[in-house]
Amino acid sequence: MKLTNRSDIMRRVRSTDTGPERAVRSALHRRGYRYRLHARDLPGRPDMVFPARRAVILIHGCWWHGHACKRGARAAKINADYWSRKIARNMQRDSLVTARLRRAGWRVATVWECAIQRSIDEVTARLIRFLEREPSI
Repeated sequence: MKLTNRSDIMRRVRSTDTGPERAVRSALHRRGYRYRLHARDLPGRPDMVFPARRAVILIHGCWWHGHACKRGARAAKINADYWSRKIARNMQRDSLVTARLRRAGWRVATVWECAIQRSIDEVTARLIRFLEREPSI
């Protein structure tokens, strides 16, 4: 199916169960880690929640969250002013959500789409080290 209408294209963009999110979930699940998804009772509905470890993982798309990589730095060609404001608001909200989670006693790890694409094994190893650290009380 060829999509030519911008609204049709944007309608297909997912906010949950994205490819990068599924890759991280699968890698951690294979290693025995169990988690909750998109906990509504936490600020920002984190992608993965490990309640017993007081840890959350946020998985961000580089473009949507304004990452400082090649993909994240790409400017929109159409309606650029709208998209630059939208991404700036996303970045501001990300900072607020992270701060609120940390104030509530949660440890927060952010994983970027480009890192997952580069090496899911490196990302998984980093997340395992993050999850195995003792939560501070």
